[in-house]
Amino acid sequence: SGSSDPYCVVKVDNEVVARTATVWKSLNPFWGEEITLLLPRGFHSLTIYVLDEDTIGQDDVIGKVSLSHQQISAEPQGIDSWLSLAPVNPHQEVQGEIHLELRVPERGHPRVLRCHLIQARDLAPRDPSGTSDPFGRVSCCGHTLETAVVKKTRFPCWDEVLEFELPEGELGEAVLSVEVWDWDIVGKNDFLGRVEFFLDTLCPGPTRGWFQLLPFPSTTEDHGGQLGALRLTVRLLEDTVLPPHHYQPLIQLLTEPILCPAQSPKGTALAVLEEVTSGESRQDVATKLVKIFLGQGLAVPLLDYLATRELARTTDPNTLFRSNSLASKSMEQFMKVVGLPYLHEVLKPVVNRIFEEKKYVELDPSKMELSQGRRISFKGSLSEAQVRESSLELLKGYLGDIVDAIVGSVDKCPLPMRVAFKQLRRRVEERFPLAQHEEVRYFSISGFLFLRFFAPAVLTPKLFGLREQHAEPCTGRTLLLLAK
Repeated sequence: SGSSDPYCVVKVDNEVVARTATVWKSLNPFWGEEITLLLPRGFHSLTIYVLDEDTIGQDDVIGKVSLSHQQISAEPQGIDSWLSLAPVNPHQEVQGEIHLELRVPERGHPRVLRCHLIQARDLAPRDPSGTSDPFGRVSCCGHTLETAVVKKTRFPCWDEVLEFELPEGELGEAVLSVEVWDWDIVGKNDFLGRVEFFLDTLCPGPTRGWFQLLPFPSTTEDHGGQLGALRLTVRLLEDTVLPPHHYQPLIQLLTEPILCPAQSPKGTALAVLEEVTSGESRQDVATKLVKIFLGQGLAVPLLDYLATRELARTTDPNTLFRSNSLASKSMEQFMKVVGLPYLHEVLKPVVNRIFEEKKYVELDPSKMELSQGRRISFKGSLSEAQVRESSLELLKGYLGDIVDAIVGSVDKCPLPMRVAFKQLRRRVEERFPLAQHEEVRYFSISGFLFLRFFAPAVLTPKLFGLREQHAEPCTGRTLLLLAK
């Protein structure tokens, strides 16, 4: 069809840790998915593979982007850029570790290097059975020796010692190379990984441990984006978490203006935090504040405090809560944390029906595909007016069901959300008491409930857990018009 059905797989040190949804029939997919991973401190690399989902046969690998621990750590603010996809070479796709003990005598003749291959673990499966037939190949100073083959395992135990006589004099640039291969009775053996040691860096006496298997050095040139590019935002945060009592002074400082409003001066920690928080970090700050205050049972008073401060700064009621202020972001985060089960209960039936029916909906004449009218009528293509009329009826039907579900869900709305909105309405009435501003009390609440809660979930159900996959283009257009 000239397109693909792309999705991404995320690997950390060759272990699959996440998968995105599939975006159907697109060469320019948008995922918009945020994945948070708890990583071991000693991880080596993060790799994102882009694949094309096929209903028949294996999925095709389009390309990959690989970032080392060092690359990610070198950017404290995070990596945010387009990165060209690199081709995927099977010889580069290795995993696992090998357990070795090396002994290089300091002097004596002949000097004999003893390489003890003990075992390996978590090797890549290279056979259809999901296992491999691994053997070790050790090379040093122009000589190569191999271990026995251990059949049908990814966790071989060799326990073999291979010995090499070293040349007299300085070792110079001499290298010990330990490779692991999968033995095949027919065709070429498959590479499973390697590890190298410069002999002059090995300590006298035994060197023993687990070593990560690495691929062959890459010889592929930059394909100049021929395979496409992937837009990534990657940030590594290394946190040290202390016992709870260490945080009590900070929590006390943050909650002071809420617990003692009469005694608190203007320059409270919350007030200062609000003033110095930039647009880029506001989402992070709001997320953490809401979590802290929910833990203290003070989330609703926090929202009231922030809303009151923003109301005091607002002169035009038409601009109220329209910016991405700390108050707006905190309310948005609060609704997501407290109200997600409620959102699912209200929207899921209608959203599922839209996905299942796959009706063609379009109101913009410049984007109409009249041939799609056959999905509406068996009489052949329809005119622009007929497509518009049919689309309007469908949208009204869907929207009516959504509004009815929301209006009829008052008793299901979580109590903390209802209390927060009641408090918000009271503050708005106090700030704008005139009769001409009567509607402000309503759209201050609907701005949050609809524009920042229900509408985004209708637009991208996957990001709110309403669906497991992103919408196909036709369904996505219906959701966009519905959200508008």
